[in-house]
Amino acid sequence: MNDFIQTLKQPEYIHILLNPLPVYATAMGIVGLLIALLLRSRAAHGVALGIVLIGCLSIWPVMEYGDRAADRVKAMSNADGQKWLHEHDKRADVAPWVFYPTGALAVAAIIALWKFPKPARWLTLLALVGAITGLGVGGWISQAGGKIRHTEFRNGPPPEEIAPHD
Repeated sequence: MNDFIQTLKQPEYIHILLNPLPVYATAMGIVGLLIALLLRSRAAHGVALGIVLIGCLSIWPVMEYGDRAADRVKAMSNADGQKWLHEHDKRADVAPWVFYPTGALAVAAIIALWKFPKPARWLTLLALVGAITGLGVGGWISQAGGKIRHTEFRNGPPPEEIAPHD
């Protein structure tokens, strides 16, 4: 048990533990929204938007623990892994620009479901578009992240530029 508790104190472990959440929750939210739109169910809309919101908000701890872990992961990585770490970090900087506005749209759509039914459908559709975009961005970020330590995922040369990690 002590070993497990010590592992939970390592930011790189927490990052790896949490990093699928934005992608998986967003993907589940997309499926839920599509079903809710087909069924025209307000309750299903609310649940699916809540799942999208969880995916969007989970970006914060994933990025926070990723930043905390970067120096340690860099020290464990070879030169190609360090280049992929830098690329992963650059790509991750895009995440808040997609996930946070999508989360705000999900909140607006949830509120509209109860207070303003007419704009709720449009807000839901906008949240769906944001979630689909977020899923793509999350996959793009993860694609570089997986190559940091997993050489089996490296099917081409690493990015050319490398700069010190902040």
